[in-house]
Parts: sequence; C-alpha cells; structure tokens
Amino acid sequence: MVAIKRSARRTSAAAGAWVNEAGTRRAFDSKAAAREWAREASAERDVWIQDALPADASGVDGYLVGGRRPSGARERSSTDDGQSAIDVF
Repeated sequence: MVAIKRSARRTSAAAGAWVNEAGTRRAFDSKAAAREWAREASAERDVWIQDALPADASGVDGYLVGGRRPSGARERSSTDDGQSAIDVF
C-alpha cells in the first residue's frame, strides 16, 4: 500500500488525478509495480516511491513523493550495520 503525499499531487497530474478519483492510497501487487507507476507519473516532474520507515505506524509500505530528490539520494542508503535506513526509488 502506497500513500500519495501532497508533494506528489502537486508535482504530478497523474498522482493528483488518482487522488481525486480514488483517494490518497493505492495498492500494488509489488514494489516493482509501484515504482513503475511512479515512473509513469513522472512525465511532468519527478515523483518517486520512498519506503516507509520500520517504526512508521501509518499502515503503508511506502509513499509517493514529489519535488526535488534529497541531495545525494541513492537507490539504497544504508547505515553502518548494513540495514537500510531509507529507500528512494
């Protein structure tokens, strides 16, 4: 389950249209399917899927966010112990 954040709705007409028609959350069969939808929704400007942190109590697996990517963002950012701290796709 992906929550569509306000930044994505402002950045992507496709994300805004989804929210208007179906609400602020969207289910996907896989993370790959969610990332593909984010790529398709990035026609105007950049949107991407960001994993929810382990302590996130929202009930979603990730967020569709938009705008400028954080400086130095990589496919997977890891902590010193090898655990993923945050994923930006």
